[in-house]
Amino acid sequence: MTAPPRERSTDEQAASARPAHSVRRLPDRAQVVVVGGGIIGTSVAYHLARLGMKDVLLLERDRLTSGTTWHAAGLMATFGSTSQTSTELRQYTRDLYGRLEAETGLATGLKQCGLIELAVEPGRLEEYRRVAAFNRHLGVQVHEITPREVAELWPLARTDDVLAGFYIPDDGRVNPVDVTMSLARGARMGGVTIIEGVPVTGFQRDRGTVTGVRTDQGDVEAEYVVNCAGMWARQLGELAGVSIPLQAAEHYYLLTEPIDGVDGSWPVLEDPASYGYYREEGGGLMLGLFEPVCAPWRVDGIPPDFSFGELPPDWDRMSPYLETTMARVPITEQIGIRKFFCGPESFTPDLLPIIGEAPELRNYFVAAGLNSIGILTGGGIGRTIAQWIIDGSPDIDVTAMNIDRLHPYQANPQYRASRTVESLGLVYATHYPYRPARTARGARLSPIHDRLAARRACFRDVSGWEGADWYAPEGIEPEAGELTWGRPHWFGYWEAEHHATRDGVIVMDMSFMAKFVVQGRDAGRELERISANQVAAEPGRITYTQWLNDRGRLEADLTVTMLDDGEFFVVASDTAHRHALTWMRRHFGEAHANAADVTSGYAQLNVQGPLSRDLMAAVTSADMSNDAFGFRAARYIDIGFARALCIRITYLGELGYELHIPAEQAAAVYDRLIAAGEPLGLRHAGLKALASLRMEKAYRDYGHDIDNTDSALEAGLGFAVALDKPGGFIGREAVLAQKAAGPLTRRLVQVLLGDPEPLMHHAEVVCRNGRPAGYIRAASYGFTLGGAVGLAMIDADEPVNQKYLDSGEWTVRIGDAVYPARMSLRPMYDPSSKRVHM
Repeated sequence: MTAPPRERSTDEQAASARPAHSVRRLPDRAQVVVVGGGIIGTSVAYHLARLGMKDVLLLERDRLTSGTTWHAAGLMATFGSTSQTSTELRQYTRDLYGRLEAETGLATGLKQCGLIELAVEPGRLEEYRRVAAFNRHLGVQVHEITPREVAELWPLARTDDVLAGFYIPDDGRVNPVDVTMSLARGARMGGVTIIEGVPVTGFQRDRGTVTGVRTDQGDVEAEYVVNCAGMWARQLGELAGVSIPLQAAEHYYLLTEPIDGVDGSWPVLEDPASYGYYREEGGGLMLGLFEPVCAPWRVDGIPPDFSFGELPPDWDRMSPYLETTMARVPITEQIGIRKFFCGPESFTPDLLPIIGEAPELRNYFVAAGLNSIGILTGGGIGRTIAQWIIDGSPDIDVTAMNIDRLHPYQANPQYRASRTVESLGLVYATHYPYRPARTARGARLSPIHDRLAARRACFRDVSGWEGADWYAPEGIEPEAGELTWGRPHWFGYWEAEHHATRDGVIVMDMSFMAKFVVQGRDAGRELERISANQVAAEPGRITYTQWLNDRGRLEADLTVTMLDDGEFFVVASDTAHRHALTWMRRHFGEAHANAADVTSGYAQLNVQGPLSRDLMAAVTSADMSNDAFGFRAARYIDIGFARALCIRITYLGELGYELHIPAEQAAAVYDRLIAAGEPLGLRHAGLKALASLRMEKAYRDYGHDIDNTDSALEAGLGFAVALDKPGGFIGREAVLAQKAAGPLTRRLVQVLLGDPEPLMHHAEVVCRNGRPAGYIRAASYGFTLGGAVGLAMIDADEPVNQKYLDSGEWTVRIGDAVYPARMSLRPMYDPSSKRVHM
């Protein structure tokens, strides 16, 4: 292919033709300073004003939209996600764009011409049927249509290989520049000051809190700062000591010459298998690409003066992908190319947005890293950040996109350069369960990683750690193999590990768990204040607890072990690592209590199963009898030369122990366990077994089946709330108010399919008497229970109790099939926990 001469797009001409904003003197202070004048920054400013916060200043380094907003394709799609949060952000955004013109007088260019998603492979068809069922549950109109109907709606598309189309009539397209200008006008109408041509050069800080911004035109004091700087957000964050792991990559679309018969009323067409989307543009077509292997751009940093910029397209690299994309619409192979555009777009390590208050700096918020969905979620993201600032906590589930899920090393140049190669292409990949990350691997290794590899562990990325997922038998390579919605080739290996835990004894490496030592004369008092359960009553005892916010909603789900007066050991999940640490440090304030992150200093080996006591007794001189070492006991024991903190606790539903071992002694302890365990039939078990075992016992996992929108009572965790403990705790009044309000009409329920064949993964719709009542938040396969098992939050207009569950006919929709299900508020496996206390 030969590159056509450069031609500026319609959006670029419109954006650059605007007159420069008149020079205005910076105010000395503002309640909120928003940095960045793209779709996200203007949306945040607009929503702050709408929610009553008038003293808002938006600073744009050049001109509004001059970063990446101006060249966005403007797709408006509510279909495609199995996240309730993401879907609702999209729905809110589309509705906002539809009403903005009436409010501001500026059109947004919203054209609800529809959207068609093509499924040309069986795996994609299964995915879209699952997504369609979930999206319909949330109110998105989705119609599965035949290849013939696709051809009728999009006559130029080749449909001979299409299995089905998924048509969303209310989706379509929008003009990104027009939307941004309309949001900006709406913000100004609400009292926001917007000043262009003022780059932020630094930040003012005082005792861990942002207090203002620095510019070359003077400083501005502020109570809050919101970093909406798009692909510059990482560099801007560095000026404040805030880590924001995002990276720009080349992103392409092609514009054709006009084509006879192309109609602007045609739906947007997406064909992920061809790496492309297609829509009308200027009488011709726009072909956008998400190639599977992309090119990071300027890992060293984005130039500060890069405005309305584009990059020279790499024809050699992109030609094979472009040929595949063009083959879906054959006429594009014959018509002239008006422009092959390349512009940068930023992507994150897990392809999820980065939003929320930075863990390093109080009142410093971030809304960036939108992974090419900034336009179609911009309204919702802006509303969320504004509400979060005003109310103090978010009102939607943000566990998957909160900035504190990420770690500083992920902003390292080598990590960004490696992971971003994969990120862009995943936008259009089939989202199979168990899909492993392929890039930026080996960033964090357990002290016994090499030993597990020698045991043929198949590893997966666990918050950057290499976690053993399952183990292959002798003679079998530990490879994930072909992705599938059905049973993978290693399903039997997983099953064997599951049964070994129920019937014998296993060892499981969980060194990725977040671990903290909390010390100080006020440590017990402060941990009691933030913990819903009583955690400081007795040294040598572990307590399962939740941390709540003032609204009584969950902020963390973890364990606190009291080692001694003024010394505690806190263990949280890998995804809650920085959130838990930040929660402690900010709430301890000036108290004499310090939380130290010791995650990397200790390996965690879990010894679990009915024979675990026998194994532990074989490696230590400590008395491991039930009388001497009962459930929830915690003490240091000897294992060879090592001193390990041994805690009798389980997350698998069996007799078991957690061993927290100094990293330098972990290998020796592991070797002793393996040697002593051989006569007992000790097996290794991985994280797949962890998932199936804990799900049979209905143990919760924060960020998966419970989140920050749930109360402890709704999540079924009232047993871990000590309402009568002295001094109370954060969120106590909200819990009391919910109890006083009467029986709960929203509760987390365990779901078991009656048919042993189908698999549940996430977002399958649960129905009672044929009517949707909720959806599966997380699921696994219950090898002991005999079917797929999960947890679903059930909403009803009457009390959700066991009588309500038993009186209904329950089903679960998986794709286009419906299966009967059994529902229970109590764990279906060992509901009285006799095996745990044996």
